[in-house]
Amino acid sequence: MPQLTFRALLMGGVIGMFMSAANLYTTLKIGWSFGVAITAVVISFVTWNLLRTLTGGRLSQMSVLENTCMASTASAAGYSTGSTIATGFGALMLIEGHHQPWLVVAVFTLCTAALGVFIAVPMKRQMINREKLPFPTGIAAATTLRSLYSKGQEALRRAYVLIAGLGAGMVVAFLKAPEGAVKAVDTFLERTHLRLPDLIPAAGYAQVNGRQLLGFGFDPSLLLIGAGMIVGVRVALSMLLGGILLYFVVGPHLIALDVAHAADPSYLVSIPMIGGGTLYHLPRWSLWGGTALMVFASLTAFALQWSTIGRAFSFRRKGGAVAAAAPGDIDARMKEVEVPVSWMIAGLVPITIALLLVQYIAFNISLWLGLVAVVFSFGLSMVASRATGETDTTPIGAMGKVMQLTFALLSPGNVQHNLVSASTAANAASSSADLLTDLKSGYLLGANPRRQFQAQFLGIFFGTIAVVPAWFLMVPDKAALERFNPPATNMWKAVADVLTGGGNALDKLPHSAQVAILVGALLGVLLPLTEKLAPQLRPFLPSTMGLGLSWVLQFKDCQAFAIGAVIVWLWTRLDRKSSDNYAIPLASGFIAGESLLAAGIAILGTLLAVSL
Repeated sequence: MPQLTFRALLMGGVIGMFMSAANLYTTLKIGWSFGVAITAVVISFVTWNLLRTLTGGRLSQMSVLENTCMASTASAAGYSTGSTIATGFGALMLIEGHHQPWLVVAVFTLCTAALGVFIAVPMKRQMINREKLPFPTGIAAATTLRSLYSKGQEALRRAYVLIAGLGAGMVVAFLKAPEGAVKAVDTFLERTHLRLPDLIPAAGYAQVNGRQLLGFGFDPSLLLIGAGMIVGVRVALSMLLGGILLYFVVGPHLIALDVAHAADPSYLVSIPMIGGGTLYHLPRWSLWGGTALMVFASLTAFALQWSTIGRAFSFRRKGGAVAAAAPGDIDARMKEVEVPVSWMIAGLVPITIALLLVQYIAFNISLWLGLVAVVFSFGLSMVASRATGETDTTPIGAMGKVMQLTFALLSPGNVQHNLVSASTAANAASSSADLLTDLKSGYLLGANPRRQFQAQFLGIFFGTIAVVPAWFLMVPDKAALERFNPPATNMWKAVADVLTGGGNALDKLPHSAQVAILVGALLGVLLPLTEKLAPQLRPFLPSTMGLGLSWVLQFKDCQAFAIGAVIVWLWTRLDRKSSDNYAIPLASGFIAGESLLAAGIAILGTLLAVSL
């Protein structure tokens, strides 16, 4: 059966290039990126069948294994190349005020993604062939492909629902286009009076105790609503609870204290006013508490997974070594299709040399420190991949924080070393976990692992070609990045400030922010511990990630998340079968559609501004 064909590679590369820009936008907007494989599978299936119809059936049907390789290419391009840009390079931009050279960004992005691809080689046989870890998203992608190729009406309806969500998301992104981005869009929306923010009176700010709080109201973003549909009620309602506490209890109280001490020159203002007026942006203060909560919760959960960490570095099953397969023709056949370890060695040597050089030349990281970053990335990628296989959650943030803590000791006071080393680990971990997820799909469908590996490796070139210029066009300067109020980027910057600034960094913060850090850190440790020691209490405890995000995002974002989660909850109560079939495809369409067009409008606006 055809597998890694030119048309599969081209289709996956093109879809992945668009999705890489979309994921870059979602990372800047809400601090998350979403898996590409299932969305790519459906889009590819529908698009190819449309092309067959338009050509009168002269194109042959793409085989299920071609679509599997296509998904591997798209997934690598759309997911494995962008996590280091919006976080590490974004945080550097907020601190230094300028972009890194495009060649540095491109080489670093490509090499860290390739590092993850080659690191995954030895893990496939252990985690997928022998231990048969679930990798739930990989199973879901394989199930989606099987259903699409079963020619059932249910499968086609799921595809149409995703495409409908894609279209709806694009419409909302168009109607929400920021003023001044593209003149033709501005003109159309002004003449038709359809610009969504103008149609919603409470979209900008709210009056609380006579003061205007920025970021309140209702945001009709289908991207955020779709994200809430995916993350579920517990996380989304925790976000809403945290937002209510911030905007109606803690924030107004701190503003009142600031006003009362306005005449005291030694008093550090908790929540500064925007533009010298009466408009307050609460997340500029609450970022510290929210970041501390998420960082300590991630590290605590990471530490509590000691058995997972141990298994990541062990090639033995619990209870003894894995039984050797009986000798025979099957062993020889498997060796012909499995990725040989020699490929890993042949790839890792030049990749490591390239990473050492780019870290040394661009960031003045010594060769031995650069080697430490690469070696640590290998271990952290193994842990992240196992966590993905067991729980379907890739702890990229925790991997980055472990590296930041490590380099705070190895290279104290150097913010570039801190962020670049963390970016190395984060991108390698996301890339290796992503490849193993795709290999799980291929394992279930009977795909050739070598072909999937090649598809994944080629995919990172497509992704790098797309995401690097998208980054420079979407975020032309520091002011454009600040307008996103990017939660993940702000979190990386905050951690780097504290770890590299020593006591001076904390002394520059208001006392209220220091208290918020302490409370956030305590909650970040206590909540995961309580869940671990008393699992029966978990349904009654708020989500640590939800609470942390609520103090990094604006209230309107938290509210949109909650709306999406409640929609799915009600839908499930009314008709579980249709909810199970269509909720995730619809939400994926919402996210992909709005982020794709919003990213396109931002890029087009920058291109037009430069050309004029």
